[in-house]
Amino acid sequence: MAEHGDGDSMRIQRTAKTLRQLALEKMRDAILRFRFRPGDRLTERELCDRLGVSRSVVREVLRHLEAEGLVETIPHQGPVVARFDPAKVEQIYEIRALLEPMAAAACAEQADAPAAERLDRAIDAIDEAFGGGDPRAILEATTAFYDELFQCSGKLVAWEIVRSLNARINHLRGMTISSENRRHGAIPEMRRIQQAIATGDAEAASVASRDHVRRAADIAREFLHREFTPDDAGTSAASE
Repeated sequence: MAEHGDGDSMRIQRTAKTLRQLALEKMRDAILRFRFRPGDRLTERELCDRLGVSRSVVREVLRHLEAEGLVETIPHQGPVVARFDPAKVEQIYEIRALLEPMAAAACAEQADAPAAERLDRAIDAIDEAFGGGDPRAILEATTAFYDELFQCSGKLVAWEIVRSLNARINHLRGMTISSENRRHGAIPEMRRIQQAIATGDAEAASVASRDHVRRAADIAREFLHREFTPDDAGTSAASE
C-alpha cells in the first residue's frame, strides 16, 4: 500500500460542526423551547427556508428527531412535532422514579467529598441558568447534574437508558421548568438529594430523588391537562 504524507486529502477535518449538526441543534432547541408545539406540521420546504439548508439535510434532521421521539410521522400528513401521549409520559416518569433514586442511593454509599462538591456546583449552575431565564441552559445544566450523579453511582447502564430517553425527558422538563416558581421548588429538591449524598445517607438520597421525580410528574400532568385538549395530547389522552 502506498504511503501518504501528512497532507493526505482523505483526512477528515473536525474543526467545525456540519450543517446537519447545526440544523439538528436548531430544530431540537426550537422543539424543546415550544417554538414548535406538539402536533405542529414540519414541512420540508418551510424548514429549508428557515434553516437555510438543503432538503436532504432537513430530511436527515427529521429522521434523527423521530428516532429521539421528538418528531412523529402521521400517515397522509407527514412529520409533525410529537404529541404528548399521557400513557408514555407516565412510563417515562416511572422509569425515572426507578433509576434516579437507585443512582442517588448508590452515589451516597460511595461518593467522596469531591464528588459531592461537583454535584453542589452542578446545582449552582442550574440555579444560575434559572436566574438567566434561558431554558436551553437550564436543560443542559440539569443533564450535567444527572450525568455526574450516575457517573458517581457507577450505574452506567442505567445512565445509558436515561440518555436514550433524554430528548423526550427534556421535552417534558421544558414543560415543568416553565411552570410558575418551579425554580423555587426544583432547586431545594435537588439540594436535598445532594445533601443526603454528601452525608452518605443512601435512604434519604433515594427518598429525596423519588420525591423530586414525583413532583416533576405532577407538574407535567397539570400542564398537559391545562394546555392540551385530548386531540392535541394524542389518541390515548382519553385515559388521562
